[in-house]
Amino acid sequence: MKTLGKKIRLLRHQKGWSQEDVAKRLDISIPAFSKIETGITDINLSRLEQIATLFEMSVVQLLTFNDADQDQKFVNELETVNKRLMDRETEVIDLQKKVIELFEELRHSKATA
Repeated sequence: MKTLGKKIRLLRHQKGWSQEDVAKRLDISIPAFSKIETGITDINLSRLEQIATLFEMSVVQLLTFNDADQDQKFVNELETVNKRLMDRETEVIDLQKKVIELFEELRHSKATA
């Protein structure tokens, strides 16, 4: 729930709204909304739908929403992992070439012996 609360806080900040603004729109107390943002309290489906509507998105969009920094972090991590994978593939290919060369050398030495 803390991740969802952080997403809601980010969306609230993007709109320039205070906790009081959102609490009034949701018809709940400021402390109740604060508990949603901090992940202290669980959000039921109807409240989740209400929050999603407030931010003009579907519940699925709200649940899967990521801020740009987090998205960039994932992209960077993916690029790093892809580069490491490509490096490993190159190493495997080089090792395969060496095995083939050694096999050919062994075969050639047996043929001349």
